Amino acid sequence: MDKNENVEIINIIIEHQIKTFKKLFYKCRSIDSIFFKKFYRNDITNMSYTFSGCSSLYNIDLSKFNTNNVTDMSYMFDGCSSLGELNLSNFNTNNVIDMSYMFYGCSSLNELYRFNFDTNKVTNMSFMFANCLSLNRLNISNFNTNNVTNMSYIFYECKSLKELNVSNFNTNNVINMKNMFLGRSNGSKDTIKNQNKNLEI
Repeated sequence: MDKNENVEIINIIIEHQIKTFKKLFYKCRSIDSIFFKKFYRNDITNMSYTFSGCSSLYNIDLSKFNTNNVTDMSYMFDGCSSLGELNLSNFNTNNVIDMSYMFYGCSSLNELYRFNFDTNKVTNMSFMFANCLSLNRLNISNFNTNNVTNMSYIFYECKSLKELNVSNFNTNNVINMKNMFLGRSNGSKDTIKNQNKNLEI
């Protein structure tokens, strides 16, 4: 569905046993609001690209989401350039392995509310917050990065973040840290931990 389609309400009923929400709303550029009235599925493992390319989406209620068994959240909100805020307090990320590009290009997003992700199993965080140009507050002090191997471009072009505390990041297993902070504002302060030593970047 593109801009020229006059769709106001979409009712989706999922009755079959499915394992994936991959690309469910992929490039639905005309949708500006999504509300999940009910959410019975508890066996979804893949939510990659679920809302990717929903460039008009500015209001989304995720309070009914069940993400207990999800392993892939890559590109989930990629290109949601109209989203100003996201409440992810209901998200269970205990089993997620891939969070790459999750919020890539969310250029209007200024805050992630109750952002308490469990990242114990995550291995890929590349481009996770890249091009979040308006993001001014990000609390990731609880992130466990013990198993992360790719952090490349994770904060690329996060120009509005004045302070970023990543002092709890353990980068012992990271293979790719290319341009993690590229495009960050002058005067911003970042702290990162590697092999039990604090470095300021």
